[in-house]
Amino acid sequence: MKFLRLLAVAALSLGALPAGLSLGAVPAGAETLRVGVVPGAYGDAVTVAAREAKAEGLDVKVVEFSDWTTPNVALDAGDIDVNFFQHRPFMENAAKQKGYAFDIVGLGILSNIGLYSLKHKSFDQIPAGGTVAIANDPVNQGRGLLLLQKAGLITLKDGVGFLGTLDDIVENPKTLRFTEVEGPQLARITGDVDLALGYPHFIVAAGSFDPTSGLIYSGIEDRRFAVSFVTKAARKEDPVIRKFVTLFQNSEAVKQQIRKSFANSDKLYLLAWQN
Repeated sequence: MKFLRLLAVAALSLGALPAGLSLGAVPAGAETLRVGVVPGAYGDAVTVAAREAKAEGLDVKVVEFSDWTTPNVALDAGDIDVNFFQHRPFMENAAKQKGYAFDIVGLGILSNIGLYSLKHKSFDQIPAGGTVAIANDPVNQGRGLLLLQKAGLITLKDGVGFLGTLDDIVENPKTLRFTEVEGPQLARITGDVDLALGYPHFIVAAGSFDPTSGLIYSGIEDRRFAVSFVTKAARKEDPVIRKFVTLFQNSEAVKQQIRKSFANSDKLYLLAWQN
């Protein structure tokens, strides 16, 4: 647990205590599970499931991370048992870069993404040399670039797909200037730029503007981008992990919390395990 103790100290220094993090003794006889999340829809849904798990004799510690890197570092180190913040392409890219041996143990939430502006009502109003905030990790940056191409603002090299980067832009008629930002922070800087990639659940959590006000959305038909429960490949059949995932997927309280986290809007998400 050395990693989690260091994490708790670091979080305190940043003014953010990991939600539900407890380094004390676990009640005798209880099954225990440590689940890593990021703030917002995913963390809130897991927290609801964790409360319900107590009645099933499962003691779930919810460990909240503020970035998209540390949850996989902690999982690989064995300091958490499972995390819930990433989709399959993100997981596979992280595995390729870091050598992780992870696998998905259960599907979760498929979130729509959008392009948002608090300064302009249409893409035509975005000025030459306008500023665009986009995710800084490879997969989610690629998704954002595809959305910008769909909006007619840029053209990408043929065939780059969701792994495209800023270097793959071949046409940029408005000479847009890009700022790369950690995904969870995009909602906070949307008002400072002309256009920003946005994740509705982070926008809801920030409470700064309407998550249904996107100028364009990606569409929610591609289930490979569903945020899922990820664990070490060797633990994919772990009965305690599977017990929690099953509880999560069958909980009405969890479903209600997810809907609340997505502004009660069906166009912003779907439950990937149901469809």
